[in-house]
Amino acid sequence: MVDYALIWAGLIAFAVLAYIILDGFDLGIGIMSPFIKEKEDRETAMNTIAPIWDGNETWLVLGGGGLFAVFPLAYSIILPALYMPIILMLLGLIFRGVAFEFHWRATKSQHLWDKGFAIGSLVAALCQGIALGALVQGIAVDGRDYAGGWWDWLTPFSLTTGIALAVGYVLLGATWLNMKTTGSLQKQSLSIAKIAGVATFGFIGLISLWMVFIEQQYLHRWFDTPNIYYLSVIPILVLIVGVSLFLTLKKKREVSPFLLSISLFLLSYIGLAVSFFPNLVPPSISLWQAAAPDSSLKFLLVGAAFLLPIILAYTTYAYWVFRGKVKEGEAYH
Repeated sequence: MVDYALIWAGLIAFAVLAYIILDGFDLGIGIMSPFIKEKEDRETAMNTIAPIWDGNETWLVLGGGGLFAVFPLAYSIILPALYMPIILMLLGLIFRGVAFEFHWRATKSQHLWDKGFAIGSLVAALCQGIALGALVQGIAVDGRDYAGGWWDWLTPFSLTTGIALAVGYVLLGATWLNMKTTGSLQKQSLSIAKIAGVATFGFIGLISLWMVFIEQQYLHRWFDTPNIYYLSVIPILVLIVGVSLFLTLKKKREVSPFLLSISLFLLSYIGLAVSFFPNLVPPSISLWQAAAPDSSLKFLLVGAAFLLPIILAYTTYAYWVFRGKVKEGEAYH
């Protein structure tokens, strides 16, 4: 028998991961932009993402829309629990997009739109991390309804995950610029990447340890036998990837630091999936409880079978067309 709920959980998990990685590096560029000294370098940094940044957000729409259609119970519980960070995230993304476009046209107020680009990027990244932290720490549920308070999402743990994700995005953004640019901007990006890399690695360790004290389910999942033996491969791989990242940055490699940064995110994401499974709304709502009827899942899966290859194709094509270095003075806007 085909488990359509599990298939859809995998598809939505993939969409969310694609968003985190693809939109993560351009949010990171926005966050780090105030620390790029020269105006010309800031504009070059923006030009590296100009052809692709709005297409990256397709995956956010797909993940959110998929959750609504396929796991309506989870959607109806998660949204009330996270209204504030989600609304602030969307406002940050909107303001960031407006600032990005106005930067090239409003010459007299360009410095203000540059600040808006940085602030919008930071707000979006922080709120994504806060929402993730609030989900990890668990959502109070009574039957089929959200049973928590308005401010349950705001805790020391969720604030820490918000900062951690923003720092991780800076690592992605800095390694992207190291790969895509030359000269002074590449040197600055390399320096920022080293600092962000150390901070990201530290946050991964801190949050991983903190999680097991938040919820007994996480503690048992990772430390009960025999789980501890075969799941230990994940933190070992994180350590190997982290060391490799620092070595490649020290050697001033261009492509490998970006790929290793993505690997850190991928391993962290797998760790979260291992901690959550089979729950979609920790600690009590499983993905099968949250799923729509099989008839709906099958019908929607037909549409996804056509839609996903199209999205993957145009995303791949866009990155292929705009591959290579972006130099000062070259522009797409």
